[in-house]
Amino acid sequence: MIYLTGLVGFLLVLTAEARVGNSSQLEFCTETEECLLFDLVCETDKYEVRHYDSVKWISTDMTSYAMEFAAPRAFSRLFKYITGENEAGKKIQMTSPVIVKIPEKKFWERGAFTMSFLLPAEHQMNPPKPNNDDVYINEMPEMNVYVLTYGGWMTSMADNRKSDELSSALNSVNAKYTKGFHHAAGYNSPMTMFKRHNEVWYVVEGDPVCPSS
Repeated sequence: MIYLTGLVGFLLVLTAEARVGNSSQLEFCTETEECLLFDLVCETDKYEVRHYDSVKWISTDMTSYAMEFAAPRAFSRLFKYITGENEAGKKIQMTSPVIVKIPEKKFWERGAFTMSFLLPAEHQMNPPKPNNDDVYINEMPEMNVYVLTYGGWMTSMADNRKSDELSSALNSVNAKYTKGFHHAAGYNSPMTMFKRHNEVWYVVEGDPVCPSS
């Protein structure tokens, strides 16, 4: 029984490390040692479909009118966690991407934004607890996502434009996806001026739709 328990634990660690892995496996993930890995399900000339395994993130929520207002305070909370503001006092390696769950709302309405840092492979099994009550461990379930990639800066205006572009492409082929929110994913430091990589994600409902172009 002890042997079996140890074997299961070892396999779970391997699974976690396999999906949060070396950045060299993704050509667009160049600024951190580890990145969120995925399996490419299919792609068209407008979007791609990816499969992500369940992984843990460190997250925080902010209510605001726009991502630009919510992001600085949210980023600060999460950065304090990875630089030692946790029960273990550990410094935790930064990974990519940083994601923001963005509510789909009118610009004059306030909404709940959730920013998340991906926990590195070594902390996927047992991450240290946050000291701040506004910061929490978030286990995102296994999922398929529709993805649209774009360059430049990840602003509310750019995100709105690209999320509309992706949803229009999905609606045109009757693809089913979760509505009411989407994720914005960023892979670059604010100091990176060129060749920036951003993404819009919609969570797939049912079987993914990927007609040939």
